[in-house]
Amino acid sequence: MKTLRDVKVGGTAKVVKLHGASATKRRIMDMGITRGTEIFVRKVAPLGDPIEVNVRGYELSLRKSEAENIEMA
Repeated sequence: MKTLRDVKVGGTAKVVKLHGASATKRRIMDMGITRGTEIFVRKVAPLGDPIEVNVRGYELSLRKSEAENIEMA
């Protein structure tokens, strides 16, 4: 299973499924990340946390733990 954390900087991938507890899934969906959404990985902090992405025309920072709950194609 490939997650958002596995996508390299400069790469684009499409969301297949969200995993995790219902509160975590709801929080991710409230940020605009839903099935079928394309996500572009802009940059990753030197220690790997957080990850900055472009989704639906805006920039968003995600923790590694959140990115691991987003399955990508």
